[in-house]
Amino acid sequence: MMKVDALILPGIGGSGESHWQTLWGRLDPRALAFEPSSWDEPELDDWIAALDRAVASAAQPPVLVAHSLACLLVAHWAARGSAEVAGAFLVSVPDPDSPVFPAKQAATFRAVPSRALPFPSLVVASSDDPYGSLGYMRGRAAEWDADLVVAGALGHINEATGLGDWPFGAALLTAFRAGLARRGASSVGRPSRPQMHIPSE
Repeated sequence: MMKVDALILPGIGGSGESHWQTLWGRLDPRALAFEPSSWDEPELDDWIAALDRAVASAAQPPVLVAHSLACLLVAHWAARGSAEVAGAFLVSVPDPDSPVFPAKQAATFRAVPSRALPFPSLVVASSDDPYGSLGYMRGRAAEWDADLVVAGALGHINEATGLGDWPFGAALLTAFRAGLARRGASSVGRPSRPQMHIPSE
């Protein structure tokens, strides 16, 4: 079975030392890096260029593991017809109209494309995320033609939630990557959705 590389995409500010993305990256020797010019003052074109570089450095099309603002990055990047990836694992998609969204710092990200993503995608949502309601995330998942898993009441699914390495999320990602690998997601064009067994919490 092909092993699908992961490309970790943190949101604004980056992921701190105890964020599950950071911990997953340390545990996975095949995890790839994403390095925009600024984590705190994100500029869409710069982040897209950084994503292009990271994808190009992969030995095979990776699965994008995005959190928060990086989920919007993935939608913008896909809408520009960028390079091929195996799939996208999108955690805590933020609502640009939320009062807590960093509207000034992330202004270039706000006009989010609504077209279907051209690769298999899974949106992972929290039922009490201050950055986006569950209804908003359901709507985004539908627009993007992505599957949706509600992981519980976990806030913004970040360091503040105290999840550590978030075993349930890791199990979801493992199942998603395995489904991609089984069906050979590196083929050109949008593949059919991978068969994925959703783990119990």
